Amino acid sequence: MKKILLSLVLATPLFMKAQFGIQAGLNFANISKASAINNSSRAGFHGGIFLAPPSKRILGSRTELLFSRQGYNYKTASSTGNVNLDYIMMPQFMTINITRFFQIQLGGQMAFLLNAKSDSSSSSGSGGSSGEKSILNLYNRFDYGYGGGIEIHPIKGLLIGARVNISLGNLYKDFTSTTPGSTPSFIPKVDVKNNVFQIFAGWTFGGSTDSKKKKD
Repeated sequence: MKKILLSLVLATPLFMKAQFGIQAGLNFANISKASAINNSSRAGFHGGIFLAPPSKRILGSRTELLFSRQGYNYKTASSTGNVNLDYIMMPQFMTINITRFFQIQLGGQMAFLLNAKSDSSSSSGSGGSSGEKSILNLYNRFDYGYGGGIEIHPIKGLLIGARVNISLGNLYKDFTSTTPGSTPSFIPKVDVKNNVFQIFAGWTFGGSTDSKKKKD
């Protein structure tokens, strides 16, 4: 217990100097290698918190915890509709501070799929909409990949950025052992992956490296 308390006391100055904040924005999501289902981008959103340990150098780091709604639109010979995928994401980026106004971010990310739904209707018009159906068991719950982007800080506290996230994990489970014709029409017969372009804004709180500059 004493060791835990001592660790917290020693870490307190670091957390007081660290930058933390909130961010939210839009997703423009799609999947790769899915021309067979005439896929197209689907708009979504993301939001969450981040922590940036104090850094007096050009290089720094950034840890985020985000909720992200992704997915894609599709159109096949038998149906048309969309798929919504809700993830909890944890990006870990290396930051490169070109100036105090401009930052480059590069790194990796992990994600866990919370929910998946499909909203489809028959292309022929017969049968109507099938409504939203849970399809969570068709997807791999864990995803991983890499990403990069830029961020600008026009005034103290405010941040505006853009980022691309590219997954390396397969979106769907292996369907080679399933009965032919049992796979939903919105799932292409290839290993597809998530691709997401994000734009966001946020606000930072906590420490800043500006104090050192003011003393010089």
